[in-house]
Amino acid sequence: MNPMIERLESIVSRYNELGELLLKPETLADNRLMAKYAKEQASLTQVVETYAEYKKVNEELEAAHELLSEKDEEMKEMAKMEIEELEPKKEELHQKLEILLIPKDPMDENNAIVEIRGAAGGDEGNIFAGDLFRMYSRYAETVGWKIEVMEESPAEAGGFSLISFMVKGPHAYGALKFESGSHRVQRVPKTESAGRIHTSTATVLVSPEVEEDDFDIDPNDLEIETCRSSGAGGQHINKTDSAVRIVHKPTGIVVKCQDGRSQHANKETAMRLIRARVYEDHMEKEAAKAGEERRNKIGTGDRSEKIRTYNYPQNRVTDHRINFTLNQLDRVMEGKLGDILAALEEYDQKLKLAGK
Repeated sequence: MNPMIERLESIVSRYNELGELLLKPETLADNRLMAKYAKEQASLTQVVETYAEYKKVNEELEAAHELLSEKDEEMKEMAKMEIEELEPKKEELHQKLEILLIPKDPMDENNAIVEIRGAAGGDEGNIFAGDLFRMYSRYAETVGWKIEVMEESPAEAGGFSLISFMVKGPHAYGALKFESGSHRVQRVPKTESAGRIHTSTATVLVSPEVEEDDFDIDPNDLEIETCRSSGAGGQHINKTDSAVRIVHKPTGIVVKCQDGRSQHANKETAMRLIRARVYEDHMEKEAAKAGEERRNKIGTGDRSEKIRTYNYPQNRVTDHRINFTLNQLDRVMEGKLGDILAALEEYDQKLKLAGK
């Protein structure tokens, strides 16, 4: 059997097995197990449906080829027309299956945790961090994702020196993971009286939301402190010691959460953040050990890597990793990010198909 067909058949077999597992009483009684099986089955659905279509086209092609041996000229002509129509369809489905069978990051279907920091440019860097947060929020709205702010430090001049938020929705991490890096803006700041163009930056880090079952952190490696909430945070900030600071001692990664309504809520949010960041750090180190550049040639996800420029005077946005330019910056900042994200994902697929 063709290796590709063999793999597809095993995926169909697993898909059917998961359907049976989901109906078992022990699964129905365990919400976590049910969610796990449902998520795995959902990840296989597109492959199974495309393969079913591919098999149907193949069967129709075989039937049409058999008709070519008929003596009836009219039947033969109809068969030729059908073959002409079905061959390109078969090729298209074959290519689609090749892409669907590319090994995926198991975290791609997870929620994403996005952290944006104002970097170079002082106030303007913070204002731009706020603009990026708005851009991602608007995009999330268009695709039906939800945004949940986890940690924020509003800046006096506007925007944020730091904002972390969860993007909840199918394939959120897979779609946004290439956004990690340094985003550069070129524009005339509101505070610039002489009308000179300034260059400022904000950094973005995208991590998958990681469940406890997926990645284990030793509680002994964590230092958890409670402290008083501080800074701008609105009416809900408690004046008691409700803020939670967690340090992961082996890596030195630190998170602090204070925007929740209780110490318990802040601790829960801080744990989700620390798990995501330690997981990201772990994956970077594993890739370095293997001598591979994570995220393929699109980029490493390093904060210092300049990935994109937003040029306001020319209404232009350029992604430097794939030489992709759009003269629609105004639309992009309103959340019309789809073309850029699709181009990055397509480039990544091409690299993987080429074995890079």
